[in-house]
Amino acid sequence: MSLPSPSVVLDYWFAPGMDKCWFDSKPALDAEIATRFEPLWQAARDGRLGAWEEDADGALALVIVLDQFPLNMFRNRPDSFSTEATSREVADRAIARGFDAQLTALRLPFLYMPFMHSEDLADQVRSIQLFQQAGLTENARFARHHHDIVARFGRFPHRNAILGRDSTPEELAWLASPEGFNP
Repeated sequence: MSLPSPSVVLDYWFAPGMDKCWFDSKPALDAEIATRFEPLWQAARDGRLGAWEEDADGALALVIVLDQFPLNMFRNRPDSFSTEATSREVADRAIARGFDAQLTALRLPFLYMPFMHSEDLADQVRSIQLFQQAGLTENARFARHHHDIVARFGRFPHRNAILGRDSTPEELAWLASPEGFNP
């Protein structure tokens, strides 16, 4: 079985109307992504797509496969976050090579998003800087919100149950509050 190419991933993720689903996915879309792309995610997880990092589009597609697709395919399960660190490594190498300067304003946020998804405060600071420097003000606003959560709790409390972590009383109170949306 041949795996989809970077262009297939990008054409799918940036298809007209897909932007309405990026942050408001439904079970049908989650299932579709799993059906179409789980073998590709497994190959990326296993380090078999390194050649994708040779150009901006390939690197972006690989980041989407490692960072975005698992959130859909494995919603509310630990595997949702299992390739986040790898996605940050790919994004970091792409940025070091200047690939971010080659991406459109529509696509660029997805190269930077792995830093926003990190529970490491230094990554959160970097996320804000990247979005601000690129002039992506709406993304920078969300990056600051994510940063503030990690700065306050040292992690994202909404992941605790999924990852089998105990929540502190402060985290439980925050999760029950209007502030405690699922970032």
